[in-house]
This record gives sequence, structure tokens and C-alpha cells, in this order.
Amino acid sequence: MTSTVPALGTLTAEGSALQAVLLDMDGTLVDTEGFWWDVETKVFASLGHTLDDAWRHIVVGGPMTRSAGFLIEATGADIGLDELTVLLNDAFESRIDHNLPLMPGAARLLAELAEHEIPTALVSASHRRIIDRVLPVLGAEYFALSVAGDEVPRTKPYPDPYLAAAAGLGADPLRCAVVEDTVTGVTAAEAAGCQVVAVPSVGPITPAARRTVVPSLDVVDLPFLRGLMTDLR
Repeated sequence: MTSTVPALGTLTAEGSALQAVLLDMDGTLVDTEGFWWDVETKVFASLGHTLDDAWRHIVVGGPMTRSAGFLIEATGADIGLDELTVLLNDAFESRIDHNLPLMPGAARLLAELAEHEIPTALVSASHRRIIDRVLPVLGAEYFALSVAGDEVPRTKPYPDPYLAAAAGLGADPLRCAVVEDTVTGVTAAEAAGCQVVAVPSVGPITPAARRTVVPSLDVVDLPFLRGLMTDLR
């Protein structure tokens, strides 16, 4: 877990039980879920294997070890997990060097949270090397800290990354709002006890207790996030 800027202001916003906002990266703030699949497809093509498009929903949103391990087993590719991980990260870095679009509403939401001094963390299953390439595009100044998938004992769908982020901000997980785009990420956030806003990017996500599903970040703002905490006031 790496802190990118000093913690922002007071934890509890006046009149709200919201203490912090924890944001996923790929598919939530940056439009890269499709990039990962394109990279995986090209890397396996170079190894002589064709990926089944149906596998995309299996590998999306999870840690590199899980997705890469699944694809090795599914294709029978003659490559080790460590070697494949390097190939995928290298190819992804090359891809985002050319184009890294933000999701609709992402820039506005980050600016709003910063303006109101809401402690905010970036929580991703991507490795630190990838996060550090994306942070300058998002604006590293918007995040009090970031947690990478290779910095916790267990990454998503386990709660560890979100528990680490909440602890790093000095916040109660129950009073943290998480924004995620995949079932894997939603599972991790809910296991940590957080209130979740799901913005599905690849597969469908259904509403549930302490889980609100929205079509895009365009409808997510600070009053919306504070409203999720009504029962905790």
C-alpha cells in the first residue's frame, strides 16, 4: 500500500456519516477493461492460442494471478505464471501509453471529492507498476493513498484491499463508499462491510442490500454518496 499524498482533511464530512470514498480503477475510473482483454488475446495469439470470448467474463476484475492462471489452464499454453504476468503487464503498459480514456463522470467526481476534502483511495487488483502509470492521468493529487493487487496478501474478491485502504485513511469500513464495476470487486467491497455503488462495465450486477447499481458515474456525486449512509447517521 503506497500513500500518494498526505491524508485529506477531516474524515467525517459535516452532516454526513460518510468517512471516505474508495474507488476501483480499471473499468471504473479508466476505460481499460477492454484493453486488458485485447492484451490477453494478443499475448496468447503470440503463443499460438486463441481465447474464447466467453472467458472474458471469467477473467475480468480479478487479480492477475487468477486471470492469467485460468487462461494458461484453459488454453494449455506452455508458459509459467510469472513469465505470463510480465508479458501481460508489459503489453498493457504499451497499450495505455497510446490512449487512456477516462470513464464518463470520473474527472468530475474526483474533483468534487477533492474540493470537499473527502478522503479518497484508489483500490485496484492491478499491480503497482500499472497503478503508477495510471495515477498521473487520473491526478495523483486526488488520492490520499492507493492499494495495488500485489501489495496485499489476498486481493479481490477478498476484502483485504478495501480493509487496508480504510485502515490507511483511519476510516470505519462501514462508513466507506466503494465504487466498483465488476462482481469480483463488489464481492470484495461487501466482504469488507462497505456500502457499494456498482457501475457495471462488462457483466451484469444486480442490486442488493448495501449495493446500489447505476448506469454510469455521471449520476454519482457527493450528495449521492452521502445519501448511501443515511441509516448510519
